[in-house]
Amino acid sequence: MSETPGPAAEPAPTSAAAPPAPTPTVPADPAPAAAPTAAPAMTTSAIDTPPPPQPGATPVPPSAPAATAEPTPAPTTSATAEPEKPEPQNALTEKFTGYEWKALSEFRKLVPESLVKAYEKPEAKTTAITLWGVRIDPNNLVDARTSVVLMKFLRARNLNPTVAAEMFVATLRWRDEFKVDDALKEEFPQDVFGQLGHIYGRDKEGRPVVYNVYGGNSDLDAVFGDVDRFLRWRVAFMEKSIAMLDFANVDQTIQIHDYAGVNMSSRTPASKAAASQASNIFSSHYPELLYKKFFVNVPGYMSWLFWIFKTIIPSATFAKMSVVGSSPKSIGKALLPFIATEELPKRYGGSATAEVFEKK
Repeated sequence: MSETPGPAAEPAPTSAAAPPAPTPTVPADPAPAAAPTAAPAMTTSAIDTPPPPQPGATPVPPSAPAATAEPTPAPTTSATAEPEKPEPQNALTEKFTGYEWKALSEFRKLVPESLVKAYEKPEAKTTAITLWGVRIDPNNLVDARTSVVLMKFLRARNLNPTVAAEMFVATLRWRDEFKVDDALKEEFPQDVFGQLGHIYGRDKEGRPVVYNVYGGNSDLDAVFGDVDRFLRWRVAFMEKSIAMLDFANVDQTIQIHDYAGVNMSSRTPASKAAASQASNIFSSHYPELLYKKFFVNVPGYMSWLFWIFKTIIPSATFAKMSVVGSSPKSIGKALLPFIATEELPKRYGGSATAEVFEKK
């Protein structure tokens, strides 16, 4: 199909055109010396009268409005765009998505007031704190490790800055009320808690491997008789594992929950209360610190609990959990893709001697 020709361009004046007739001039009388007077006011007609067209110019009818340029829309930030200004980066922040950077930018604006809410002190708005070994300075939140910590609250709350700020405030309040730092300094009896938990080795990506051994002490009254003491020990144990994270290359742990030796009699009211409270603490105040969780040596009567979890926990969390067998071979089959054999104790299918697991 041939294109429809557009309107012909207006021809330009040629050299053959007759020159305009000269305008007769009238000699002007010499102007008298002007006394200083105010400048005459410009009238509307003087403003509205268009100047005569210049040769070669296309005259514009007086009634035609002057063309105005369309306003240029303000640039918008794409959800997948990188931050507007350079950000300090580490191996973990380099994996942030554009959506995460955008949410983090909004979250940072809420941090100073969140600190005021958490500590109920006006000066908290400008006072730096330390969380999991990372300095969070409200005067300068553009820091790579700080960004990694704040991102954990965002990811736990679907990148909603307002809800993440609420979780952040609740966590800081809980840590203050629970006295986490005091729990870390407390000395717990080794004969009671010494075999209930171990931090041994790292996975192939450098994550610490944390073992929770539920059958490590059969004296349930000694372990759970004082639920508050058990919780202080359990929180201190969690904090020690987090202390092995640098939040520059590694920011999560692998957990192995060993149920060897656990039976129906292990489910006492005190143990159930302790387990429930500990679970609530970790889900509410330790967001996104878990990479994988393996349940090993699970008794048959307890395996159904795993499927109950599926209905009550977020799908993303459930995807991190696996129930594996009860022999070193079957356990190793599940763990060795993540943990090198020399880092994995023999009882779990590796080659490490790991004397720390031996009861003393």
